[in-house]
Amino acid sequence: MAVETGIVRGAFAKAFGDATPEHVYRAPGRVNLIGEHTDYNLGFVCPIAIHLACYAAAAPSSDGKLRVYSQNIGQTQEWTLDSIATATPQKHWTDYVIGVAQQLLASGRIISPLDIAIYSTVPVGSGLSSSASIEVASALAMLNGQEIDKVDLAKLCQRAEREFVGVPSGIMDQYVSVFGEENRAIRIDCRSITHEAAALPRNVSIVAVNSMVKHSLGDSAYRTRVNECTEAVAAIQRAYPDVRSLRDVPSRLLDSVQNLMSDTVFRRTRHVVTENERVEQFMGAARDGNLMRMGRLFLASHRSLQHDYEVSAEELDFLVDTASDFSGVYGARMTGGGFGGCTVNLIAHDRVEQFETHISEAYQRTFNMRPQIYRCKPAAGASEVS
Repeated sequence: MAVETGIVRGAFAKAFGDATPEHVYRAPGRVNLIGEHTDYNLGFVCPIAIHLACYAAAAPSSDGKLRVYSQNIGQTQEWTLDSIATATPQKHWTDYVIGVAQQLLASGRIISPLDIAIYSTVPVGSGLSSSASIEVASALAMLNGQEIDKVDLAKLCQRAEREFVGVPSGIMDQYVSVFGEENRAIRIDCRSITHEAAALPRNVSIVAVNSMVKHSLGDSAYRTRVNECTEAVAAIQRAYPDVRSLRDVPSRLLDSVQNLMSDTVFRRTRHVVTENERVEQFMGAARDGNLMRMGRLFLASHRSLQHDYEVSAEELDFLVDTASDFSGVYGARMTGGGFGGCTVNLIAHDRVEQFETHISEAYQRTFNMRPQIYRCKPAAGASEVS
């Protein structure tokens, strides 16, 4: 963390005339262990915050503007304070920042003239939630010491992504970036917006493998899946009017609702319903230290995402299949929205290095590129860095 803090302080000085930031904030990315595409269905998810994070260094400016510099991209954007409320999306990295700024204003907060430098170690397009990390880090910078409830902070950043960026995301990414805990996963109830922490077995490593691809279908397909889930709820309500979301449908009712919808929408429903149950089963297995059970749930989740929800990709399936055949891997699955990005793997400590070599060489032979590999230790949520 000291290295990253030094980099963002240096970026601030480079961008803003050798000035020194008054505050530096850190907001982590995340790996979702299990519970995929359940958050916008008000279900359950089980992510960890990770060491990869976005850092925002900030200090007041004297020219009446909000100015933001990205060290990763080498670009600076600026807005007059009067223009923030009427800014429109530009399909640009700054949408995450200005979307948050608009939500801060809408919530009654004051945005003062600021210079902000941003540096992120969360790879874009990896499925590790680079967007939520920049939203939360920039929100803390623009709050500039104004108090905010942590749940309200997560909700505000989610609204920025939904209403300004235009991605109909659930609450998971922003929530875990705010509430992550060291050495623990958190199981989030996306309806009540509460969580419980879960200690993970000590004799297992969590390793993410980045496929290095992000297929263009991802954005449009995500919206399609959200709409298909909405269609499923409307169909089920004709027989079960108390159902408000797919979270309310137990697996024992699946057979009785199958004829209410198309085969495609039913398969989407089946994934969400069974995935919610897998989260609960995973929590129990983690409490018991049952790594074999946790691994089987990982693989079952991936197969459901692959065949029922249809958000996997050839590269992700290859990584999961290759990992599953490797001695010492308890389980593997895609993580994130899909169509590329990362897999997450549960691996015995003493097999991590051999696994990394094996998966990297196999992927290189098949796809002619090297995956990036991240050893992920559950990290704390967003905070100011001293």
